[in-house]
Amino acid sequence: MIQQQSGAFSAVQLPGFPGPYDPGLRSGAGGAHGKAILLGEHAVVYGAPAVAVPLPALTCTANVTLTGEPIAGEARRHYTPFSIPADGAAFPATGVLPPGLCLLIDTALRQARRLDVPGVDVLVESNIPFGRGLGSSAACARALIHALDHLLQLRLTAAEVFDYVQIAETAAHGRASGIDSLATGSTRPVLLSDGCPSTPPVGTQAWIVVADSGSPGDTKQAVGMLRAIFNEHPRCREEFLARSTSLTNQALRALEQGQLEMLGRQLTDCHALLAKLQLSTDGVDDLVDAALAHGALGAKMTGGGLGGCIIALADTAAAADALAARLDERDAVRTWTARIESGRPG
Repeated sequence: MIQQQSGAFSAVQLPGFPGPYDPGLRSGAGGAHGKAILLGEHAVVYGAPAVAVPLPALTCTANVTLTGEPIAGEARRHYTPFSIPADGAAFPATGVLPPGLCLLIDTALRQARRLDVPGVDVLVESNIPFGRGLGSSAACARALIHALDHLLQLRLTAAEVFDYVQIAETAAHGRASGIDSLATGSTRPVLLSDGCPSTPPVGTQAWIVVADSGSPGDTKQAVGMLRAIFNEHPRCREEFLARSTSLTNQALRALEQGQLEMLGRQLTDCHALLAKLQLSTDGVDDLVDAALAHGALGAKMTGGGLGGCIIALADTAAAADALAARLDERDAVRTWTARIESGRPG
């Protein structure tokens, strides 16, 4: 199993040169998708269980091309603009490659023993809005390492890909649980508990609606805020983790048994728990209330909080579409729907 990492690159041990490098190969491509946390955000950082679901309609692609002539010294590599189609959410600014992704690239080149590479042109295209708790940073990192794996023929295992993504995630968020790094590459729900991932059984199909409040969240700030609260009030941390663990475990049982109404209640109760810690906002609370008023089986904030999105549960595709339309009318900037497929891990 993939163990939870602190962000250090200690878990990837490539045995020397990974294979015969083809100098004629000049580019590589990779992809990933978004995700939404169903339950357990923030608690997962402390080892408590959390469940995430993939959002296949939100996609990210990366293309990496070797370019330029060899240059001596620290300036031997350059990165061309990092591009995400404008929809009100730059990442973090047009033409700027985030430091975590620069570190990811340098680490991959070092592991491949390709320190002679003079330039790397990077193009990342994504329709995953940044700062909304939908896995944008992890998806970009995952797409990028797949592109580098393709280009450099690293032959990375799933565990090694995870570790690479964690490099960028730790740089972006401070302390990354790993659930985004996993869920942005999975086609099934992901359960992460005490650093160990698995695929939870799902007893019946369900649908989720994700609605954007229009206000960006701040996972790094939220994580730091909770850490400060918990350091000052250890009992608060114990109570939060116990309650979050209980809600997630009850939700997992409901998911396995196909009891969607019970699952919905756990979602709504989880929102109340997170809102009590001031992780929600008025805009997010309004969308949760609107979802519940218009037929959602349950609803909650999703992701780091302090803005961002909500996730609401429906039992049919028609109900999900109707709910999305209602939320569009109730100040949601945009909505997406996704299906949770039934099945058991193979």
